[in-house]
Amino acid sequence: MRVCFYTLGCKVNQNESGALARLFAQNGYTVAEPGAEADVYIVNSCTVTAEGAAKSRRWLRRQKRANPAAVTVLCGCWPQAFPAEAAAFAEADVVMGVKARRALLENVEKVLSGAEARVVDIRPHEKGEPFEDLPMDRFAGHTRAFVKVEDGCDRRCAYCVIPRARGPVRSRSEAGILEELARLADAGYREVVLTAISLPSYGRDTGTGLAELVEKAAVVPGIRRIRLGSLDPDLLTDADIARLAAVPQLCGQFHLSLQSGCDKTLRAMRRPYTAALYAKKAAALRAAFGAENVSLTTDVIVGFPGETEQDFAESLAFVTAQRFLKVHVFPFSRRAGTPAYSMAGQVPEEEKLARAHRMGAACEAVRAQLAAGMAGRVEPVLLETPLSATVFTGYTPQYLPVAVQAPGHTSGDIVPALLGAWDGQRCRARLAEESAMQQGT
Repeated sequence: MRVCFYTLGCKVNQNESGALARLFAQNGYTVAEPGAEADVYIVNSCTVTAEGAAKSRRWLRRQKRANPAAVTVLCGCWPQAFPAEAAAFAEADVVMGVKARRALLENVEKVLSGAEARVVDIRPHEKGEPFEDLPMDRFAGHTRAFVKVEDGCDRRCAYCVIPRARGPVRSRSEAGILEELARLADAGYREVVLTAISLPSYGRDTGTGLAELVEKAAVVPGIRRIRLGSLDPDLLTDADIARLAAVPQLCGQFHLSLQSGCDKTLRAMRRPYTAALYAKKAAALRAAFGAENVSLTTDVIVGFPGETEQDFAESLAFVTAQRFLKVHVFPFSRRAGTPAYSMAGQVPEEEKLARAHRMGAACEAVRAQLAAGMAGRVEPVLLETPLSATVFTGYTPQYLPVAVQAPGHTSGDIVPALLGAWDGQRCRARLAEESAMQQGT
């Protein structure tokens, strides 16, 4: 039997799809590449925007038309957040949410065997529910590993449906995380990314914390680099920053969630911080790690209900002043079931797109300036996709994309690279002496 996965959304979804693929492989299935013929097609859906749900529907419909005898599966955040809507999607033979993922295999086999014509198994979130462990040991096509350490969010941002989809904060056991890190290191992974729905909330329900987890992850033999997923600035304490800065394996790239640089818009979004607090946390990170070692990335929403041209200009000025290495810019997407869906002052679509274009262009200009300023530096680069026999894509600790001439090396190696010119997508680089990297020259 062959099973094919299609994953939408965040790194957490990618991690969970990988864990489900591992579950199927352990039970005799062959995991097929996207576009290949299969007996089972599974879409792990995203529901952050309405377009995410639409993509899931389109993909499953295509598979059902091309392979009418195959079992089609809709799982993930969309069914969990909108169970009635997802259950009514007739092209899915199995419909599940984000809970009891191990039951997915059983439900698929019920339909394959003919024991059930269709299975809808969407289990509601409950207060005090435990973290569901889905361990991983291999990430196809990746040279870094993504380790899920937490699920759920206790916030109620006005635009976000994720708490409905993911439920309350619940942390994975420290022992389970460290065991998985050891397996990944044994499998050859040198860089790991700790992912979560609300990463700074890790351990708040179990009496530990993110900084302590990073400290323990850093002593796992074979793990040379650690990255963190998205961080909420108000949940990142000065004490946490000081502890994190003392971990040499931690990469100085931080995705510090912003959404808007305008305080009026932040209040409307129900984000529990101000632009000033955000700037303070960004400055604290740069001071603790050294400004030359830190890059900040973020997400920004434009065209939120009630955002005026003046509000947008304020946000744009703040964002450019923060000098982000990368900004993901999103036009506001109305999502049913959120307070923002029915807020007054909805911005016209064409204006949202125009603001997104302006914000994106300004951020790309800053990105180019920062990248150009790194020319001449030697940085350790994790080699990833080979472009030829000797040239690889890769990333510095600051998550600057590079193309490295590295003859004699293979994907997964970490090499010292002398950074060169920025071509609009990547820095061109070549191998440097190990001693130069150690000296930071």
